[in-house]
Amino acid sequence: MEWYWALLLMLGLMFGLMAIGVPVAFTFLGVNLVGAWVFLGGEAGLGQLVRNSVGSITSFSLTPIPLFVLMGEVLFHTGLAFRAIEAIERLIARLPGRLSVVSVLGGTTFAALSGSTIANTAMMGGVMLPEMLKRGYHPTLAMGPIMAVGGIAMLIPPSALAVMLGSLAGISIAQLLIGGILPGLLMAACFLLYVIIRCRLDPQLAPIDDAAPVAGAWARWKPFVRDVLPLFSIFAAVVGSMLAGWASPTESAAIGAVASVTATVCYRALTLRALHKSLVETARVSVVILFVLVASTTFAQLLSFSGATSGLLGVVSELQLSPLMLVLGMLLILLVLGCVIDQISMMMITLPFFMPLANAAGIDPVWLGVMMLVSMELGLLTPPFGLLLMVMQSVAPPPIQLRQIYAAAAPFVLIEIAVLGLIVALPWLAVGLPRLMH
Repeated sequence: MEWYWALLLMLGLMFGLMAIGVPVAFTFLGVNLVGAWVFLGGEAGLGQLVRNSVGSITSFSLTPIPLFVLMGEVLFHTGLAFRAIEAIERLIARLPGRLSVVSVLGGTTFAALSGSTIANTAMMGGVMLPEMLKRGYHPTLAMGPIMAVGGIAMLIPPSALAVMLGSLAGISIAQLLIGGILPGLLMAACFLLYVIIRCRLDPQLAPIDDAAPVAGAWARWKPFVRDVLPLFSIFAAVVGSMLAGWASPTESAAIGAVASVTATVCYRALTLRALHKSLVETARVSVVILFVLVASTTFAQLLSFSGATSGLLGVVSELQLSPLMLVLGMLLILLVLGCVIDQISMMMITLPFFMPLANAAGIDPVWLGVMMLVSMELGLLTPPFGLLLMVMQSVAPPPIQLRQIYAAAAPFVLIEIAVLGLIVALPWLAVGLPRLMH
């Protein structure tokens, strides 16, 4: 079979199953079964498929995923994350749109502790949105920062999705995790700047008298010192151990998980019920991720074995595109896909093609990986199927309409596109910190 017929069979079957509503993991499982039968030799091919599937999840590099997930689940279910946000709110005063600023700072803090975009948005939406609407905030200014900052969890360690991307793409997981720090913090700073400027230009977006009651300096700083700084030590331990070269991503994830549980014990917040719920949720999320990894790895192997990958690589090579044009084309594909499918599906579909092209063109894999993470983060906020748009719809009160949610996300989508453009123009934003690693 010619490579283009193999490619058409695999992709056509995949999009066909997705179009009729088959879940992503089962879609790829079905495509893999057909591909194994056709390209690997019938019944013997199915046996090889099983062996490949087992091999794809026995990699030690995947161990950080459940440990990173456990970090966020423990802090979420024990309530320490909520206490940190309250401490940040008490500290900030005399700023335009104070609660929106709190949403950005609190969301970034939780992103650095959880690595979960959905949990971040759901928690911030449940805690901050009702209070902001009650105080007279415009829905756009109330919802926009919450949704935007939720996606930062995909960039800042501990990010399970970054581990997954690194494993699938063959990129150094430690360098990819460290590489997302500067873009994530830059994005949070841009969100803060936008909120403050908008509120200064249009004071009606946020109540004028929105300010924390003036109190003694220690009374304002005490909750921050008590509830936030100790949690930042968890982030510092995870990132610092990787950056200094003292620990691998797996060891850093283990340090973070132990530190999170230890913190909840020290705060006397850990109960058997919270621990049980955290472990159950960790197992559920980890199983879903590993199941998808099995399907994705096998899909890439079948594309390679059938000749589809090498055939497409040859066609693109004949176009003689510069590395920059190749990168821009990849990012454009990701931005379009982000409007209609989820982030895991985007990785599964594109990586079997993108990584061979990038390697052939000599593109820095860490730079490309960070830009892919930012592009997939954009997909969380782009209609019609942006995942965080749907999460916000589920936590927003009934008067809020979907078009208002889209409008709230729009300015932050433009900000993220601008940050992505900066990373394209200034690669050191993504690769500067990883190159400092020992």
